[in-house]
Amino acid sequence: MTKWLQSGRRRDICALLYEVDQLRGQKLKTSLEAHYDTHIDSKSFYAGLRSLTERGFVETRTEGIHDAYALTEAGERALEAHYEWLSERLSQRD
Repeated sequence: MTKWLQSGRRRDICALLYEVDQLRGQKLKTSLEAHYDTHIDSKSFYAGLRSLTERGFVETRTEGIHDAYALTEAGERALEAHYEWLSERLSQRD
């Protein structure tokens, strides 16, 4: 797995984007905070999102005055590969 998806937060961002066409940054952050049931520092969140964008897993789209984010094909493949790996691990349990 590429090191840019080794972070659970980055994987979770990709998972949230996987189920939709795109999300605005604030909506994505709010969804992640709801999942973790805690506040996430904006600088930290956007740094992770920027890393995913720089590595080609997420793309930024302009939606009016807001930035919206979408998973790229590379991001989808990486997330699906991780899901397959995780499913195999979970199926091994007796």
